[in-house]
Amino acid sequence: MPIDYTKVPSPCYVLDEQLLRNNLELIDSVQKAAGCKIILALKGFSMFSAFPIVKEYLSGATASSLNEIKLINDYFGYRSHTYAPAYLDHEFEEVMERSSHITFNSMGQWERFRERVEAFNQQNPDRRISCGIRVNPQYSEVATDMYNPCVPGSRLGVTRNQLPDQLPEGIEGIHFHTLCENDSTTLERTLEALEARFGDLLHQAKWLNMGGGHLMTREGYNIELLIELVKRIRGKYDLDVILEPGSAIAWRTGVLVSNVLDVLDSQGVQVAILDTSFAAHMPDTLEMPYKPYIQGAYHEPQEGKPTYRLGGMTCLAGDFMGDYSFDQPLQIGDLIVFEDMIHYTMVKTTTFNGVNLPSIGIWKKDQSFQLVRSYGYESFKDRLS
Repeated sequence: MPIDYTKVPSPCYVLDEQLLRNNLELIDSVQKAAGCKIILALKGFSMFSAFPIVKEYLSGATASSLNEIKLINDYFGYRSHTYAPAYLDHEFEEVMERSSHITFNSMGQWERFRERVEAFNQQNPDRRISCGIRVNPQYSEVATDMYNPCVPGSRLGVTRNQLPDQLPEGIEGIHFHTLCENDSTTLERTLEALEARFGDLLHQAKWLNMGGGHLMTREGYNIELLIELVKRIRGKYDLDVILEPGSAIAWRTGVLVSNVLDVLDSQGVQVAILDTSFAAHMPDTLEMPYKPYIQGAYHEPQEGKPTYRLGGMTCLAGDFMGDYSFDQPLQIGDLIVFEDMIHYTMVKTTTFNGVNLPSIGIWKKDQSFQLVRSYGYESFKDRLS
């Protein structure tokens, strides 16, 4: 049954529990068929009120900061798979205490912290940390440079010429992350580049982390090929394979509900101002950029239909999205429901201009609405000093 938006405050992110479970069931079937481990990447989905659901299907999670590590420890009960472009010296002891795997971004970072890891492992043989190195296979099909970790001058991962013929002692894993909402056919070509450059080191490794960007829950994704590729890599190199998707977990599992505050004419352009913000609450729409879909609206202007440019409620001049058409003229108080706003959206929100963060809720399987969190002045003040 569709969500009853009259039960939802505005603005509000609404996660559909059943849709999340549908995604997780598919992902679980992939990891079982491929014999790999699929874990949640918090950078894409950190809604910890939903972690009990995720935990039913996935047995791990990956973090890129100490705060994310703590969230994994507290709400999953797992030690974290951890990767960061660089680690802070004063945090590293706690990072080790809370992590099962630590991936280093450069040989310099590994050398900086190697002795501390070795000492930890000697003192804690029952909680030994497995370390890896992130590599750059110098191949990516991500079109937007901001999201492409293989552009010249990238700070993410080491190229083949920076590694010796033997994996450094203490390095057990190889990690790459070059996909962004790609299909398994892209992964296939990426693996060809990876093997061409790092195949000798893969034979020496105990595990390979293929990172994220595997959008296996998108309609049309070639799941059979993904399973085949993972099984081939596992068999050829005799290692464990880990995938850590961000988008795939919460892909198309929820919406951002907003409200029309005003409708005005701006030099012949009809503008609708909403109680949310593209810049503060949906920054990916401006960064990527991409135009989100809206329930009941035409994605592109339709001749003869009421058409509006949608704007946010901050003072930023560029806080607006493209033009949409509707069957009926918009009125103050009308609901605007943005599709697919759970992954890589909640994790990026800000209180720029003092706007309140959207509430967060879950539409339960029993068709009830659970308001998980709402925000006010304290949330804004706590980010400042």
